Amino acid sequence: MTLKLTTVHLIVDDPDKALPFYRDLLGLKLIGDVSHEAFRWLTLSPPAQPDIQIVLSQPHAGRTKEDGDAIARLLAKGTLGGALFSSANLAETFEKLRASGADVVQEPTNQPWGVRDCAVRDPAGNLIRISQAFPLRGNAG
Repeated sequence: MTLKLTTVHLIVDDPDKALPFYRDLLGLKLIGDVSHEAFRWLTLSPPAQPDIQIVLSQPHAGRTKEDGDAIARLLAKGTLGGALFSSANLAETFEKLRASGADVVQEPTNQPWGVRDCAVRDPAGNLIRISQAFPLRGNAG
């Protein structure tokens, strides 16, 4: 059996604020913008991985009011999942994010598990980590 990742969902409270972050700052390509009733779904794709879709949807989109309210509360607390990206040039990517006013959680740091990464929050509060692999020194075990 062979499996491939095709789609990842992230919850955002305001698609109009999320779109410039993911498209203009992270460089994802907008491949879908769908409105239905009071809600909007954005689908973006990393240019280097066009077969992967990242869907940004609102807390109440396609959900009951109760579930949407619960998700909105978690989103407001910043406790929903996020996404991990990699960059060929972490320093440049981080400086672009910082200059934009993105909420910086962690500046680029060498981690003991073998990556150098940084973390920011998207406009909705999702944690976005960006890593760049670096060679491990010594025993990784």
